[in-house]
Amino acid sequence: MRTELMTAGRAGRGRHGIGECNNSDEHQRPGLPVLLTVDEAAELLRTTRRAIYAMIERHQLPGVIRIRRRVLFRADDLLHWLDQKRAPSPEE
Repeated sequence: MRTELMTAGRAGRGRHGIGECNNSDEHQRPGLPVLLTVDEAAELLRTTRRAIYAMIERHQLPGVIRIRRRVLFRADDLLHWLDQKRAPSPEE
């Protein structure tokens, strides 16, 4: 079990491995793992690792999971939060 949790963020992006979901949830991107590492979350939000850690400390990010010293994020929570934060386009 511990190995599965630790490798969840490292699952192959093109394959459906441990920690990946192939359902068609509206917030889930194809090929995106269920749990994201800090680096993957920073890439998704187009920011730095340092900014991600600062946002964690200020409790600004949803879906944070701490396993000992490791920090992971629930991808669907992060995508839902990001969708709520977006500004409406002029057509909406």
